[in-house]
Amino acid sequence: MLTKEQIDTFIDNRMRRESIMPGTPDAEVMHEGAQEALAIAAQINGAYRTPEEIRELFSKLIGKPAPEDFRIFPPFTSDFGKNITVGRNVFFNSGCRLQDQGGITIGDNVLVGHNVVMATLDHDLDPAKRAVLHCAPIVIGDDVWIGANATIAKGVTIGDGAVVAAGAVVTRDVPPRTIVGGVPAHVIKTID
Repeated sequence: MLTKEQIDTFIDNRMRRESIMPGTPDAEVMHEGAQEALAIAAQINGAYRTPEEIRELFSKLIGKPAPEDFRIFPPFTSDFGKNITVGRNVFFNSGCRLQDQGGITIGDNVLVGHNVVMATLDHDLDPAKRAVLHCAPIVIGDDVWIGANATIAKGVTIGDGAVVAAGAVVTRDVPPRTIVGGVPAHVIKTID
């Protein structure tokens, strides 16, 4: 079981965007955290749970209380869990996957469609350093709607009131009150 100090140090290092090097204490925390996250996800996904039970398990996953109006339709997975923050009235539809080691912050009134992936890590491009992981946070503003099968890449901020179209691959910031879509995602139009 990870200690609060281990988790806090890991998260502080990710906030500074330090890479995760194989064989380091951060790598060990990441791997142990993944095992804890997998165990909690198995509880969330293994049988019917009431919304209250899911919220309680999700709170255990993220290491802090989830708002009372937070909802998930399982299955749901997270690679770490402890670097996720959610606002009020957030809904995840089924099949979502959060790779949160680099940090995922989600604002209020956010709708996340089926099978959305949020990935805060990339492997190094140099084959000799491929096991090195580079991290950057994902920030989702208030009143955002992310369509089914979208992928949000590391380092992306999605502005308040934006919409990410189904199937989009978002690799750069999304301005507030815009609709983005495509691969890679681009602005389709603004929302009046």
